[in-house]
Amino acid sequence: MKITNLGTRSYASFYVACEIYKTILHCPTCKLGLATGGTMVDIYKFLVDLLKRNQLDVSQLETFNLDEYVGLDGTHEASYRYYMNDILFKQYDGFTESLLHIPNGVAPDLEQEAHRYEQLINEKGPVDVQILGIGENGHIGFNEPGTDMHSVTHIVDLTESTIEANSRFFETRDDVPKQAISMGLSSILKAKRIILVAFGEKKQKAIEALIKGDVTKDVPATILHAHPNVEVYVDDGAMPDKEK
Repeated sequence: MKITNLGTRSYASFYVACEIYKTILHCPTCKLGLATGGTMVDIYKFLVDLLKRNQLDVSQLETFNLDEYVGLDGTHEASYRYYMNDILFKQYDGFTESLLHIPNGVAPDLEQEAHRYEQLINEKGPVDVQILGIGENGHIGFNEPGTDMHSVTHIVDLTESTIEANSRFFETRDDVPKQAISMGLSSILKAKRIILVAFGEKKQKAIEALIKGDVTKDVPATILHAHPNVEVYVDDGAMPDKEK
């Protein structure tokens, strides 16, 4: 696992956007695992700019999002389907709708939907590059502390800290969904390459726990030590003090 401090959020976001762009450039049929949340906003904005400047063909690109809230359909402004459309997919012409995969948070049978999504990853994958953020409690995707290290796509009960962290995207804290469908930890590890990004002092403790190297259910992100090709990019705020 390699950790690199790129100084500022802007520099780090642009660097990761370039890595995604190069992946598409060299393999137009590549599979990308995508994340959402505040950390990813600038990354996707830079990526859209690169795509527009170079008019890159993305029609054969296939994407798999990490997760989706239970109870929100794709028209809800706080859903991750809406987020992806608003920030990336609708910002550049050429994406093929049938190749943009996100779990269905309003499926009639959520367990069946989780199984369907895991099968889709297995049939279409492996993912070439998986982009990850990290929660303040060390979660990746919505795999909260205590998640089985062998977990596949599943229904997750969100912790109070995650609900609190995500409440800024909703009118009130009570509006934040209490569950999500998320790729499991073993689902994430199937990717050929993993890039994890973290910004700000609130993520510093999670990054410190990650780079210590002790694999523990208490910090789900530490499962990444079991993967041979992981890169971590942070800004000054997220870099543990002793590593600066």
